[in-house]
Amino acid sequence: MSEEELEVPHQSHGSSEALGQWVAIFTAILAALGAAVSYEGSHLMNQVLLKKNEAVLHKAEATNEWNHYQATSTKTHVVEMAQLLLPAERSRELDEKLKKYNAQKDELTAKAEALDAASRQAWHEAEELDRPHARFAQAMIFLQIAISLASITALTQRRWLFVVAFAAAAIGVGLCTTAILLGG
Repeated sequence: MSEEELEVPHQSHGSSEALGQWVAIFTAILAALGAAVSYEGSHLMNQVLLKKNEAVLHKAEATNEWNHYQATSTKTHVVEMAQLLLPAERSRELDEKLKKYNAQKDELTAKAEALDAASRQAWHEAEELDRPHARFAQAMIFLQIAISLASITALTQRRWLFVVAFAAAAIGVGLCTTAILLGG
């Protein structure tokens, strides 16, 4: 058999080649967009976790201050009891301690309340940051569905699958856009 006999006639697929090119371009664009959405979602989740950690740390510090307040309050009560039990001239010596403990309690209350407020603020900021995260995750799901459908389109040459892939991509882009508008 000669080389001429083995030659296979070239069949022009025209529209299937064009569809294949569109699917390849579409898939490449979706992959790039998916990478950006995935990065933004991960970055956002890291910020949420940092804010939540900040809230927990402030809450722990506030708890320490409240515990210190309780200890000071107990000392105050012990000194007050001692004043009742001691003679008047000795009980006056304890007045300075009472003033000191009461001043400490006021200072500790202010510190603990400020830390509680900082904890609430950090938690609120974490919730605000977390709001768009679910949209980014949903957007990524729809982009992955679109890529899968585009791959099936390339294999089967079914144009209607490409339309469905495009619709899934449009939903993914819409979800991503709303996530960005929500503050992501």
